[in-house]
Amino acid sequence: MTLQEAYDELAQRAKETAYLSSTMSLLHWDQRTQIPSRGHAHRINQLTFLARLIHNRRTDPRIGELLALLETSAYTTDPLTIEAVNIREWKRLYERTTKIPEKLAVELARAAAEGEAAWERARPANDWAAFKPYLERLVELKKQQADAYGYDEERYDALLDDYEQGATTSALQPVLKSLQQPLVNLLNRIKGSTKKPDPALKSRPFPVAEQERFARAVAEQLGFDFSAGRLDVSAHPFTTGIGPGDVRITTRYQDHYFNAAFFGVIHEAGHAMYHQGLPVDYWGQPLCRPISLGINESQSRLWENMVARSRAFWRHFYPQAQERFASLRGVALDDFLLSVNEVAPNLIRVEADEVTYNLHILLRFELEVALMRDDLRVEDLPHAWNEKMAAYLGLTPPDYAQGVMQDVHWSGGSIGYFPTYTLGNLYGAQFFAKARIDLGDLEIQFERGEFSPLLGWLREKIHSQGTRYLPRDLLRVVTGEDLEPEYLIQYLGEKYGRLYHI
Repeated sequence: MTLQEAYDELAQRAKETAYLSSTMSLLHWDQRTQIPSRGHAHRINQLTFLARLIHNRRTDPRIGELLALLETSAYTTDPLTIEAVNIREWKRLYERTTKIPEKLAVELARAAAEGEAAWERARPANDWAAFKPYLERLVELKKQQADAYGYDEERYDALLDDYEQGATTSALQPVLKSLQQPLVNLLNRIKGSTKKPDPALKSRPFPVAEQERFARAVAEQLGFDFSAGRLDVSAHPFTTGIGPGDVRITTRYQDHYFNAAFFGVIHEAGHAMYHQGLPVDYWGQPLCRPISLGINESQSRLWENMVARSRAFWRHFYPQAQERFASLRGVALDDFLLSVNEVAPNLIRVEADEVTYNLHILLRFELEVALMRDDLRVEDLPHAWNEKMAAYLGLTPPDYAQGVMQDVHWSGGSIGYFPTYTLGNLYGAQFFAKARIDLGDLEIQFERGEFSPLLGWLREKIHSQGTRYLPRDLLRVVTGEDLEPEYLIQYLGEKYGRLYHI
């Protein structure tokens, strides 16, 4: 067998498995958006069967044989070629997947599907007792998965690596902690400001149908291609890349609160535009996927906060918003801007402001690490959650739904995911600072409704690169620097200093 034949066989196998994974993604999307309540049992069986099929394909010994031919061949001499990148990622996936027994892979898939269905029922009912057994099962299975992967320092590292390749608890902890005091200091300065948003702006009527039309129109102008995507409603906003020409986003609406749905759509559109900018000619191969959730999150947070909450953005869009929503007529732009950027500790992470958001992530990170270290039991999670909420944000959830049960992530077994949100904020601030150097005055462009220069820059520098570079390498290639938290701290200080006159 020639090297080319070996490579082509691996690529074909990967593409066929990608079709199965794509089908699984579609079933997950449907489970969160459209499925009848009585359809969950059958859906769980479908997802479990597909998980077994995918696991068997990914652990086929033939893949190991083909990789043995290729991994030290001329195909990997230059590590940045398409072939070398694919071989690197195929090898990583094969080595990790073969460490997981089929029984455990199937149990994880079933537990995740059952857990999400249970969470969908239990959260609106505030029924922690009903959800707790599902979470206990998932946590136990994730420990088994981490132990099967193996790790040098922390069990949590093995799970974290699924979402942010190369990241470790010991490296992340000081980065997350380094943000805590500057953010608390900024929060205290804001609390001491005499400048306060008008609370009435958060309870005015915003008809849901008009919210959807406006959010769609704005997302489209930013660059989200609706001919290759769609917008739906779910209990928790998310983005799913089904395949070429099909990336789906969701949001949730409140008829007297503008921020939740609108900024949710822009956030998810940021993810979706990343997916739409991947090198689609290589779909089914590792190159055609986001390199990490941290990089992926940098795109959503950049568009949601640094673009869509900016004064320049609303200089362009606010007249349109006033035309659509009678409740905004007569409201000055400055008052509206302060309202959509209001800094106030909030119980709900997805509704948190930029200043306090990373404290929400620190809380979840610390709880996940404690669970994986066996320092915390699931039954004690609500109490530990409430203690940290009080310590970090001065708030105590009145119920489970607004506390420990608010996020969908744990119900699907996504332990190790949360730190990527803060990494996304850090990466996003650093990317945005570099884009301003390269593209000139972005504020003038936004005021004119010109967003294609920024999207084009992101497409060239980040989206089109797929998995060519590991996350921190990509950051260095794009910005010329390693991760520097000061970019985020400076951005927040300048922005909220102007808004709150501090």
